Amino acid sequence: MLRFLSIRHLAVIDQLEIDLEPGLTVLTGETGAGKSMLVEALDLLVGGRASADLVRTGEDTATVQAIFERGDGREVIVRREVSAQGRSRAFVDDTLATTTALREFGAGLVDLHGQHEHQALLNPEAHGPLLDENLGAPELLASVAERFEAWREARAALDRTQLSEREKAARIELINFQLGEIEKVGPKPGEDEQLADERVMLANADRLSRLSTEAYSALYDSEGAALASLSVVWKRMADLAEIDPKARPFLEQRDEVKSRLEDLAFFLRGYAAGLDASPARLQEVEDRLAALERLKRKHGPALADVIDRGKALRTELDGLGASEERAAQLARRAADAADAFLDVARQLSAARRKAAVALSRRLEAALAALAMAKCRVDIRVATHEQDPAQWNDRGIDRVEFYLSPNPGEELRPLARIASGGELSRVMLALHGLSAAPADGAGPTRTLVFDEVDAGIGGEAADAVGAELQALARRCQVLCITHLPQIAARGDSHLVIDKQVKGGRTLTTVTRLDAGGREQELARMIAGATISTSVVASAREMLAVRQRSEHKPKGESESRPRAKAKAPRGA
Repeated sequence: MLRFLSIRHLAVIDQLEIDLEPGLTVLTGETGAGKSMLVEALDLLVGGRASADLVRTGEDTATVQAIFERGDGREVIVRREVSAQGRSRAFVDDTLATTTALREFGAGLVDLHGQHEHQALLNPEAHGPLLDENLGAPELLASVAERFEAWREARAALDRTQLSEREKAARIELINFQLGEIEKVGPKPGEDEQLADERVMLANADRLSRLSTEAYSALYDSEGAALASLSVVWKRMADLAEIDPKARPFLEQRDEVKSRLEDLAFFLRGYAAGLDASPARLQEVEDRLAALERLKRKHGPALADVIDRGKALRTELDGLGASEERAAQLARRAADAADAFLDVARQLSAARRKAAVALSRRLEAALAALAMAKCRVDIRVATHEQDPAQWNDRGIDRVEFYLSPNPGEELRPLARIASGGELSRVMLALHGLSAAPADGAGPTRTLVFDEVDAGIGGEAADAVGAELQALARRCQVLCITHLPQIAARGDSHLVIDKQVKGGRTLTTVTRLDAGGREQELARMIAGATISTSVVASAREMLAVRQRSEHKPKGESESRPRAKAKAPRGA
């Protein structure tokens, strides 16, 4: 659950801090005030795309930070920074994190639902995943994906043996050329790094020889060499130890010190003698490194990639030249993989058909609560077992939602007949069905709805508000809305306002008290001109819809319409 949100220098928002509570929080304000930027900020926190356009003009960095409370009560701090150059950094509890890690983190905590998602319902390709969310069979889905990949790889291996003679000859010629480049050089693992070290040695051979020779001479081979001079030191130490026992431990180390210095002398003498200062060898190393670099540019980037590429080319070449027996083996392998895939795909199809019937009925009931009482839903699962071109990592099915919004109308594809308001309600109903309580532990997920009221009004808007209110008993819900029927349902009400100060646009957020909510609802009902009768209507709307929160589910409520004139008896 989202507890706190802080935004700095994000588009029209200069500085903003919001404390958030459980239940339904509604956000209202004039169009363009910056309400959707709050959704943009949350999208950044769950791994959304960062862009330099999000950074406020004149600022170097935009920062979004939030405190999330997990189901176990532990708080997690998430921060995302976006630079004016478009680069971004993410942190979880002050530890650097990738955007992938943010997406994985946010997947279980935050669901963002905006206008783009309503439109996603127009794409039948999105219907399958929506059904699978209600399938309750993650292991079966994973098994289908795994076996599909095994079949795809087996089929690709078989296809390589079934190219036309002309295609096969062209491919063999290309592979032979690329493989010849690699095998001619014959790279070895780690060779480039070893040669780079040797190049440094060869380029500095004269200096290394001089340094090692001078060190050897000073230690062993010159007049006054260190090793020879040490005999005087040890004699003096012996005399010292006879008088003061504290010197004896150092005297006892004499042989060890002498041995170590002699080892050093032998190393220096051998080192100087073993140096290769040959310009010819340096040229060989340079040429070899240049050849390896050419391979890395073409097949790399690393030398290990070049070696792996050579192995892959050799394997493919062997496959292209496979015998009839080898081709038959690959065909059997592909057939076995197809059978294994179809075995689990059929199980998934059966589970989907069963789940589709149940979800259709549940969705009809949910839509009935959203002022679509006569709506019929049919989720159809078409199976393409005999057409491998239709197979994918989700199985062999094509799922599509069919809808009949009104009595007497035949069921037709949702993508072809649903209005914007109907799409909004279908989407809300689907998410209401999937937002299950977290084992009674209180809300752990945050659902954010950006203008779920698009294309609706009147009774439908009131029904959507009631559904959001019910959903907020199981999840924390944030809803951006322009409709007073929905805004009146909120447990908390934040108003987003836009002001111009010093020639700059600033967005502010204000938490409204009871009086403030009445005034804001009145503005949403009547616009700029607000009369006492409109305020009275807003007060009545707020009272009725707040009372409905405490009514048992299914109990009717009074839904007076907001009017521009005072109600009778007022």
